[in-house]
Amino acid sequence: MEYSISQLARISGVSARTLRYYDEIALLRPKRINSSGYRIYGAKEVNLLQQILFYREIGINLEEIKAIIYAEDFNLQEALENHLLQLSQEKKRIERLMSTVNDSIQALKGERTMTDNEKFAAFKQELIDDNEQNYGQEIRAKYGEKTVNASNAKMANMTEEQWLEFQHLGESINQKLAIAISDGNPASELAQEVCELHRQWLLFSWPEGHYSPEKHYNLSLMYVHDERFKAYYDGITPGAAEFLHKAIGIYTAMEN
Repeated sequence: MEYSISQLARISGVSARTLRYYDEIALLRPKRINSSGYRIYGAKEVNLLQQILFYREIGINLEEIKAIIYAEDFNLQEALENHLLQLSQEKKRIERLMSTVNDSIQALKGERTMTDNEKFAAFKQELIDDNEQNYGQEIRAKYGEKTVNASNAKMANMTEEQWLEFQHLGESINQKLAIAISDGNPASELAQEVCELHRQWLLFSWPEGHYSPEKHYNLSLMYVHDERFKAYYDGITPGAAEFLHKAIGIYTAMEN
């Protein structure tokens, strides 16, 4: 079936103005232009528009979407299956948060009791799930199933005080790291303080007896060699991943 721009706008909820813009930037070209000069869209364009909307929903910018959907190896079915997986994970996340909010309301009404650990369970599980999704395959291959499962269990069982301290340490590391970089010296007192805070932060989730200076340093290698870690730290301040890696190298050498 074919659609005019106004018809496609009506069934998709995307304005005709936006569709014209997508045409201008070569994100979504019409199938053809009819004899009257109107844009006409076919099944292929409808499917591409659906993909554009899916990718927009998960925060991908238009330039990146364009690169994805016009890549030679782009597969529509695989893309849809990936969207379904991401949406299922998001659904679980929202359901956990809704359950926590509902339990909190009932606790305030005196209809049930709620431990402090339960109040933070959804947030801790979200962090565990994010780590599994982003890094699970690598860390399980590197450290083994037993170690990773023990780490997840330790995080899930944090008390309220431990969870808040864990969050506070993470924020302090990022803030002080940004200041330390301006000095440019990974051996500076502040840079080494960041490394000590980083060690303390790791101990909240690493299983008992797992920490060693060597493992600490090896983790820092991932910060510069894994683009996902690198993007996170360089998002704090450009060059942060490399700086932190060098600082941890100095810190762990002194520990040995």
